Amino acid sequence: MRRILLRYGVGMASAVLVAFLLPLALLARTQAHDRALDAAREDAQRIAALAGGATLDAPRLEAEVLAADEGARLTTVFLPDGSEIPEPTPRSDAVELALLGRAVTARTDGGIEMLVPVETAGGLAVVRTFVPDAELSAGVGRTWALLGGAGVLLLAATAFVGDRIAGRLARSAQDLSAVAERLGSGDLAARVTPSGPPEVASVGRVLNGLGARVSALLAAERELVADLSHRLRTPITALRLDVDLLDDPAERERMAAHVDELVKAVDAVVWAARHPTSGAPAARCDASAVVGDRGRFWGVLATDRGRPLRVDVAPAPLAVPVSATDLGAAVDVLVDNVFSHTPDGTGFALVVRAVPDGVEVAVEDDGPGLPAAPVVARGHSGAGSTGLGLDVARRTAEDAGGRLDVGRSAGGGARIALVLPAA
Repeated sequence: MRRILLRYGVGMASAVLVAFLLPLALLARTQAHDRALDAAREDAQRIAALAGGATLDAPRLEAEVLAADEGARLTTVFLPDGSEIPEPTPRSDAVELALLGRAVTARTDGGIEMLVPVETAGGLAVVRTFVPDAELSAGVGRTWALLGGAGVLLLAATAFVGDRIAGRLARSAQDLSAVAERLGSGDLAARVTPSGPPEVASVGRVLNGLGARVSALLAAERELVADLSHRLRTPITALRLDVDLLDDPAERERMAAHVDELVKAVDAVVWAARHPTSGAPAARCDASAVVGDRGRFWGVLATDRGRPLRVDVAPAPLAVPVSATDLGAAVDVLVDNVFSHTPDGTGFALVVRAVPDGVEVAVEDDGPGLPAAPVVARGHSGAGSTGLGLDVARRTAEDAGGRLDVGRSAGGGARIALVLPAA
């Protein structure tokens, strides 16, 4: 950013300097040219006035001509009798034209000759003043050098000031970028010291307010979820006491297992809320073992509802980078969808198999299939529910680096699969 701003500033300054200095340079050359021609014209007119008297005073005229030839200019008088003062000079076409009575200014080798005809006692004479190119451009080089030096100094000053301003802007933008990256990575305590122009400083203040607001919202959410555990303790305890009063030992053991699963699920939610960035080692589990366990758990209810259940898991362990609790919860929400959104008696299957992408954990049913509307987005459901179940499964897959695939089963029903990378 700093280089871009500096280049932009120097480029704009260069354009302004060129637009300003180039006309000045051309004007200096034109003025030097006109100044030299004006001086030559004055010499020629003065000599012509002296030569046009009633009588020609040749010695005096020659003295005036020699006195006029200062610097590089050279003046010559072509007399009517064919002689020249002060010394013979070749006659050009411009001289012949001036002898016809016409004032001429013409370009010749090495400069410009200015010719003024004058009527003398003996006939028409011509006063010729030659101005060399060196005098036509006298002082132009020095003027151009001064203009160039001024341009270089102005450009250097522009670059210096522009670099300071660009550096200030770049530092402010870099500070904003660094704090934004820290906030994005989860460091909600990151703050920026507003600096730079008012607009950039305003962005810094807004970013600080955003970080504070997000921190407050997350803290409130964590406290709310943590408070959930205390609110659930009483009904869970009451449920456990009711289970202990059951007369059938098998039924009492089964219900006690369900209560234990509920307690573990609540504890897991509370712990995750209180430790969002705990830095714990990466979790992993055997997908075949987890799905097999959930199949036995749901098998009792499936038998009670008359739903055929098929559990097809790989015989060998298939490790995935997901905790057993999270994978079990994802499978539970998918199976719960089958019970909630398909008629009683509809069969379903739990499938675990190795695929080229890793490991696929799928729940298939023989029901009517999914609605045409999106069903995976959080808060959207095609059956009037909260729409959180499939979102839980999706987040479980994506947090592990996988994805959630939704399609149709071989029986025409729904097929929802978590495609997880192999651990």
